[in-house]
Amino acid sequence: MSKRLSAGNENVFAGARAQSHNRAIALALFTTLLWSSSWVLIKIGLQSELPPLTFAGLRYSLAFLMLLPFVLFKPEQRQSLGALSWATWRRLAVLGLLLYTVTQGAQFIGLALLPTATLTLLLSLTPVAVAAMNVAHGDESTTKAQWGGIVLSMIGIALYFFPLTLSSGQGLGLVVGMAGMLANAVASLMGRQINRDGRLSPLIITTVSMGIGGLLLLVAGVVTQGLGVIGRREWAIIIWLALANTAVAFTIWNHTLRTLTAVESSIIANLMLPQIAILAWIVLGETLTWRQIAGLALVGVGTLVVQMRRGRPKQIAGPAVEME
Repeated sequence: MSKRLSAGNENVFAGARAQSHNRAIALALFTTLLWSSSWVLIKIGLQSELPPLTFAGLRYSLAFLMLLPFVLFKPEQRQSLGALSWATWRRLAVLGLLLYTVTQGAQFIGLALLPTATLTLLLSLTPVAVAAMNVAHGDESTTKAQWGGIVLSMIGIALYFFPLTLSSGQGLGLVVGMAGMLANAVASLMGRQINRDGRLSPLIITTVSMGIGGLLLLVAGVVTQGLGVIGRREWAIIIWLALANTAVAFTIWNHTLRTLTAVESSIIANLMLPQIAILAWIVLGETLTWRQIAGLALVGVGTLVVQMRRGRPKQIAGPAVEME
């Protein structure tokens, strides 16, 4: 009798875990759709008089202000915030600087200089950079399949850009895009480590890191580029990006990182590559040649292979980490 009850309990727990896992996948997919639409909305906003850094700073600073009441007016969140050590504050500050000030600032500047699909291609290499950093750090060995995925991604990039013809400003855009990709890779490693640690809620992590990074981004934008001209359409875009595509989306994503594996979250995040290209074609009229589509496909497959064919860790020093 007791064995039957034990088996029944195990089945119930397994079913609950499967349901929770499926819910996390659905939420992560929904988040990628929101983020993919962001690229199109940002491009539309940049077509007006909005300076890129100021635009980005307004988005993330406003999102921070939207999240702040949920931290301050909930006793458990307020208590958790007050209990943060200086070491934790420093970690969240560095995460905010990398993930918002540098990565998002580079994304907005890059979108002002490059076609949407081109910048998407560069930032989609984040999983490859994360894998390379893990290998360099000695956290995992390098498999033949992993090297093959990296080579496949490089071939895809060469196919997309060949022959290399850059118009005015696109060279700078490529440099900015690569810098943003590398910053995003480092933030990915750091972000998943903080989330998988489990001691801080996704809301605290998102609010504190976004507040620090977003405010720094806004100050940098106003000082270097000014406020620009912000009309009703621009304010509508900023508010929607801040509320739905930032405050809600980043909190949901941080929550899914507690359930999904590094491979699963990377695969789901990689779906943004075709999503953004399709949305840019439908909404912005940005067309791609068959060669460029083939290049995007090779990069997408290559980054998936890198993530799905991980080498065995040489040493387990802590929880696996990686973030969008």
